[in-house]
Order: sequence, then C-alpha cells, then structure tokens
Amino acid sequence: MSNEPSTVGTSPRAPRPGTQKSSGSTTKKGERAAKEKPGTVLQPVGEEESKNPEEYQCSGVLETDFAELCTRSGYIEFPKVVIRPRPHQAFVASASLSEKPNAEERLSASCSINSLESKYVFFRPTIQVELEQEDNKLVKEIYIRGWKVDDRMLGIFSKCLPALSQLQSIYLWKVGLTDKTLATFIAILPLCSSTLRKVSLEGNPIPEQSYHKLMASDSTITHLSLRNNNIDDYGAQLLGQALSTLHSCNRTLVSLNLGFNHIGDEGASYIADGLRLNRSLLWLSLAHNRIQDKGALKLAEVLRPFELTHTEVVERRRLLLEKGSQERSRSEVVKKDEKSGSGPSPTQGAAKKEDMTKSAKGKVTIPEQKLTKGKNIKTGGKEKRSIFLESEQLVAEATEMVNPLLEPVEHRDGKVFMPGNKVLLHLNLLRNRITEVGLEGFLTAVRYQVQFSKHKTSSKGPVGLLWLSLAKNYFHPQCHTYTMIQELMLPRDPIKSKLKEEESTAFPT
Repeated sequence: MSNEPSTVGTSPRAPRPGTQKSSGSTTKKGERAAKEKPGTVLQPVGEEESKNPEEYQCSGVLETDFAELCTRSGYIEFPKVVIRPRPHQAFVASASLSEKPNAEERLSASCSINSLESKYVFFRPTIQVELEQEDNKLVKEIYIRGWKVDDRMLGIFSKCLPALSQLQSIYLWKVGLTDKTLATFIAILPLCSSTLRKVSLEGNPIPEQSYHKLMASDSTITHLSLRNNNIDDYGAQLLGQALSTLHSCNRTLVSLNLGFNHIGDEGASYIADGLRLNRSLLWLSLAHNRIQDKGALKLAEVLRPFELTHTEVVERRRLLLEKGSQERSRSEVVKKDEKSGSGPSPTQGAAKKEDMTKSAKGKVTIPEQKLTKGKNIKTGGKEKRSIFLESEQLVAEATEMVNPLLEPVEHRDGKVFMPGNKVLLHLNLLRNRITEVGLEGFLTAVRYQVQFSKHKTSSKGPVGLLWLSLAKNYFHPQCHTYTMIQELMLPRDPIKSKLKEEESTAFPT
C-alpha cells in the first residue's frame, strides 16, 4: 500500500490566504491567530489631538469651518451651508456653496420634481447665508430657520462665527431656543466681529422671557426683532427696564420690533416708561398686540411734555449739583493756571484746548449733533431710508450723551415738566385695540411735535415723530380724530410728502 495520502480522505489543509506555512515545528493556534491578525497602524504623533474641535483653527470660510467642526464633534449628518435663495433664483437646498449645478443636473432636478425626495428637499435643515458682493467668500448675513439649535450646535457656532470678519446680521427663526441656549447665544455675540449689529429671534417663545439680556448696557446690537415670541406684560416690563431706568439707559439700540406678541396695557405702560429717558431708539413696532386705550395714552404721553415723578426730580437735583461742582473745580484749575504763568505757551494752549474738548465731549446732546452719513452707508433712493440711516449714524456717533434729566425743563404750578421724547421717529401700533379715546392722546402729542418742529431755529437735532401707524384698530377709519392725525402727519412723512411733490410737478393744476 502506498504511503501517499488519499485524495478522498484526510487531505492536507490548505493555508489561509495571507499566511505562510511555518517551517520546522508546528505553530500553536494562538500564535497563528496573532500572526494572522493585521497589526494596528499607529497614528502619527499629534494627529489624534488635531481631531479635537477645540484645536481647530477656523479659516473664515463658513462652509469649510462648519463642516469640519461638525465632523470633529461626531456629527454624521449636519446642515449644509447654502446661499440664501432669491425670488428670481432656482433654489437647490442640498447644494453647497462650492457646488454649481450644470445644465444636466438642473434638467434632472426639474424632471424629478414629483419624486418624494424633491418634495421635502426644501425642508432639510440648512444654514442660509448672504455673501459680500466684493468677495463671495465673506458671509455678511446668516439665516437659520425651522431646526433646533441646541447647546452642542451653539458650541460649534462659538468657534466658526467669530472668524467671520464681515458678519452683520443673524436671523434665528423657530430654532427652539431655551433660556439656557439663549444665554449661550448672547455670550457668543461679543466674540463676533464688530460689524455684527442686527439680531432677529422670531418664533422662539421662552417661558422666562429673558430677551432683555440682549439689550444689556454692554450690548452692541442696534437692530433687534422679537416677533412671535409670546411676550406678555412681564416680558414687556423687562424690556422697558432695559431701554432705560433712572440710573441706566441703553444707548445702542436703534430699532426694536415687538410685533405679534401678547403685550397689553400694562406692558405698553412699561415700554412707555422705558422711552421716558431713552434717547437712542428710533423705530418701535408694537403691531398685532393687545394694547387698549390705557396703554395707548401712556405711549402718547411720552411724546409730549410730561411731569417728572418725585424720584426723577430728586435725581435731577443731584445731577445738577454734581455738574455744578465739576464746573467750579474746572474753573478754579483754569484760574490757577492763569495766575501761575504770565502767558500760556503753545504747548499749554494745546493741552488746555484738548482738556476743554474732553470736558465738552460729555456735554454734547443729541440736539447739538449734526446729521452725517457714514462712509460705508448706502442711503438708497428712498427718503425714508436716508433719514433713518442718518439718524442711526447720529446715535452711533453720540457715544457720550447728557442724561435726559439735565435737559431744559418747564416749571408749572409747582411741577416740573420735561420735553417729550423727540428722538423716536417711527411708532407702529397697527392692529391693536385702541379706540377714539386713545386717538385723542395721540392727536395731542402730534400737535405738540408739529409745533415743536415749526419753532426749531436750525435743522440740527431730532425732528420728532415722522411715522405713526394706527390703522386696523377699534375705531372707524373715517372718524374725525384719526383723519386729523393723518392730516398732521402727512407733511411730516418724507415719502408721502415727496410723492405729493412729484405728483404736483408732473400734473400741475
């Protein structure tokens, strides 16, 4: 019998792929497994740390930075950064900034418009952006709509948003903010570029109603929109106190939109109290709220001379005494310098001039400021936008303003009356619950502001209320009081008056 192994019986086991038969002694099972197992590839030193989001250095390109930070944070799927669609542009939500669809892709997209994916492509979470015209990589506006922004996502934004050097506006619509995430978002704002001026948080109701934190004394926000946030009288109280109190005042906010909320008479009264000593807000909307005659009368009262409270009178006297002591101390220093030397040297004269400039800087009030246009501000063709931008620039330049309590006052019957707020240009009270009783208060306020404008000796300073919207309230559109208000406001409205001039020029009688 042959000693060769049978082909049908026990045949020698074929070696596994990738393994070599050991020569000499038989290899044990564990040793063979160790040899068969591929060796672990060691990561280069420092590569593991580079995957940490905290170690990533943002480049200023939002699409790249956001995608990289999301990947490093463990996100498998995350919103894409896309260009904000325009009415005349075809919007492809899934396309990123670097992807430009060709003709075939556009044709296939139009052919598959009825597919299930194309039906819901619009609702995919995205970050819509608007870019600078000069540089299409610089983001100037960010729009986030309809998807929840949590603490983890805000941590990513805290890294990539400060790197955007030309960021001007942030819009968050229905992103599920909470009191905690709002505080985190507010902490990010000071880290962003100094060009950031506009914040819109619409459709984000928060039970704590802590929106007033956006209007802190150190805030640089000039435009704030808080529509559809279920703000009630308590929230309006916090916002009114953020506008101004006896010892503090917001000096940066130019426009505030509180439309489509639940503000009633009490809340309107708190807003009116905030307008008493505020001299920066130009545009205020309280449209679509629950304001009745009591709240309307409080708002109208601020627009004409109003009586100071006892606390305000006491604070005014304290400020006057402090101002007088400072002026006396300065005058004594000037006299002492004059006696010490026969004549001031050119250097001393320049130093005194600089000191006088610094001392006078704190005395400059808004009526003494000159309306100047910023270098980078485009006023456009409309007169309304021109006046609004000029006034905004005026407020931005008047960084040090005199306390409104030091404005000239009028004494009548043992009471002290301060001139009304003439800085506010636009007041929108559309679709509230105001009747003819509230209209009477606004008629008195408008008459006062019209008389004030007639007696102005120069074109400098605030011009008073220019737009007052009271339509769709609880009174007849043809009532006498409302008609008189419209007649008085028509010449003050720069757009309507300009249109009237153009019509008279085109069709002379």
